[in-house]
Amino acid sequence: MHVAKESGLSKAIRDAVEAITVPVLATILGLIVGTVFILLAGKDPVQAYIAFAQAVAGTPRAFGETLVSTIPLIFTGLAVSLAFRSGLFNIGVEGQYLVAQIASVVVGYAIKMPATWPPFIAGMLHVTLAVSAGALAGAAWAGIVGLLKALRGVHEVINSIMLNYIALFLCGWLLNNYLRASSGQASSHAVQPTAALTQGLIEGSRLHTGLWIALAAALVVWVILWKTPAGYEIRSVGLAPGAAEYAGISVAKNTVLAMALSGALAGLAGAVQTLGVNRKFFETTAFVGYGFDGIAVALVGRNHPLGVILAALLFGALARGGPQMQAAAGVPKAVIYIVQGTVIFFVAAEGIWRFLKNRKLKAEVKSA
Repeated sequence: MHVAKESGLSKAIRDAVEAITVPVLATILGLIVGTVFILLAGKDPVQAYIAFAQAVAGTPRAFGETLVSTIPLIFTGLAVSLAFRSGLFNIGVEGQYLVAQIASVVVGYAIKMPATWPPFIAGMLHVTLAVSAGALAGAAWAGIVGLLKALRGVHEVINSIMLNYIALFLCGWLLNNYLRASSGQASSHAVQPTAALTQGLIEGSRLHTGLWIALAAALVVWVILWKTPAGYEIRSVGLAPGAAEYAGISVAKNTVLAMALSGALAGLAGAVQTLGVNRKFFETTAFVGYGFDGIAVALVGRNHPLGVILAALLFGALARGGPQMQAAAGVPKAVIYIVQGTVIFFVAAEGIWRFLKNRKLKAEVKSA
């Protein structure tokens, strides 16, 4: 029994190290490639990276704002990675994010806590209700995709893309007809103070308590996937649905469950961003991009919660530091996209190399 526990612990450590090592190496290579393009643009890479570092972590406030950019990416990266683990591609995170924003705004504005309640109790309860509303809205929106996949075999990519646009226009319709604060404002009513997440974890920044929710969500995802029977079934369906079905695991049930959990994480992104930063829903005619960036975060983080946190920090830093590189060092904004693309390429290349290596080993075994 003791040996088995050590073996499990060793595997967990090995997975965590692997989830960190590959993205770190890919990031280093990406920065090297970025340096080459900065030189080709006739700019000073040293000056560019100094400007980048100052924007990202030059002051406590700058680091706090970098973490603000990181928080929604942790949630959306976790959402995409959990779906990937079940063999599904949740490209509908953008829509789930939007409907969660609307749900959290409605609960955050419409519910008024009794004035006689202690502020701490009122705040905890109201925030919990508003965040839960966002998570449930995201889970329900993604659950539609899971049900159609499980019951009718409709591909989740097609459904989730279409639901993104339905969510975008539905949220706009709700804002214009029911939630707009006034005819002159392009936003909803602001949530009640009791529903707002506390800002200022780092003085002078907008860093809010949603950071702790994001880190807790990563831990919960890890526990679910690797420490529970439900997580084992989800991963089994993702690795080999036919074998899982033969072993008595319901592929349909786990498809719906995985999509709902993925949507709940995307919903948490929308709820936390709304309650922690925006405090209202702003009129939009385009997607915010957190859902699509979450795909890159999940890939770079190798679908491991720890890797997702680090990848989200990387992409949050690039989003925060890119404009400063452009303004202070004259570096074209395209260089940031080149760095992002290079990092993703090298992570994907590692997977391709492993696939080819395993294929060669199988061929050698057969020939022997």
